[in-house]
Amino acid sequence: MRLSSQQRSSGFTLIEILVVLVVVGMLVALATFTLGGNSVRRDLDNEVEKMFLLMKTVSEQAVLNNTEFGLVVEEEQYQFLAYDQQSGAWKPYGERLFRQRSIPQWMVVTKYIENDAPRLASDEDQLRPDVVLFSSGETTPFELEFSIGREGLSDEEYVHSLGSDGVSPIEWQHPGKAGADDE
Repeated sequence: MRLSSQQRSSGFTLIEILVVLVVVGMLVALATFTLGGNSVRRDLDNEVEKMFLLMKTVSEQAVLNNTEFGLVVEEEQYQFLAYDQQSGAWKPYGERLFRQRSIPQWMVVTKYIENDAPRLASDEDQLRPDVVLFSSGETTPFELEFSIGREGLSDEEYVHSLGSDGVSPIEWQHPGKAGADDE
């Protein structure tokens, strides 16, 4: 039994399939490399936006509840505190909004806090916030800079900053923008 030439040529050879797989693999690798470079920047944008919105919300809560709140920023985490007037101490607040949050390992937070700003707690051994969000709507003057700091991904030109002069609302300055935005 002989197969006609039409029956022999139907289908793909193994080499043709392998060539297509190699080309598709190269396209997927190229797309991953191209999109992957900006994923850390997107993650930084999202983390800064989350902190900005939390700070604005806590600042509004301070005004609404007539309570002073504070923000403690450490190397690996940050947390909002409430000032207890009866004990004269800063304490973690029970609401979910004020829970402790971790800072991703690849993100570097640099604090610029005015040292002579008013403080509500005088005992040095107590937990004291870096930034105080007063019930009057004001804050202690501060600036927090957020950058990518993981080895191999460092991007010194891509820096976000959150800050206030103490009287103005908290502002978010995006990378590459000359002025500060209040979103």
